[in-house]
Amino acid sequence: MGVGLVSESNNEPRWLSAPEQSAWRAWLDASRLLNAELNRDLLERSGLTIADYEILVQLSESPERRMRMSELAERTLASRSRLSHQVDRMEKAGFVTREACKQDARGFWAVLTEAGFEKIVAAAPAHVESVRRHLVDLFSEQDFLSLGKMCSAIVRPLEPEK
Repeated sequence: MGVGLVSESNNEPRWLSAPEQSAWRAWLDASRLLNAELNRDLLERSGLTIADYEILVQLSESPERRMRMSELAERTLASRSRLSHQVDRMEKAGFVTREACKQDARGFWAVLTEAGFEKIVAAAPAHVESVRRHLVDLFSEQDFLSLGKMCSAIVRPLEPEK
């Protein structure tokens, strides 16, 4: 049986019903397998991992194509240590640079290079095609938009306050 919330009235767990358990496991499988397939496609076609791509996306959409390392870690759900190692690799590839933050001597900016911007521009069409093939095109437009609404309902209470 799955773990549920404790009922306030009798301190008993609210176990998932069989259909709820099935839906929950389908969600876990879909999340895991979809992410793995998108990562595989992206790596094969562009040499980027999903984590690399997410960093490039975050930087490309930020003012001046730069973001504080601490904010980038938060946005990509990476530990600061893990992000630092990832940015090291991306720096060696020429996709990002690090710059000291003048306002805070301890802080650093991750800055998207022109090569990094060119890399994401080149990778984006194949990535979008992969997203379409493995997710979007499996649904009617209405069902896909409903999926987006359901995902937004999940994300909203989990996002950190800004």
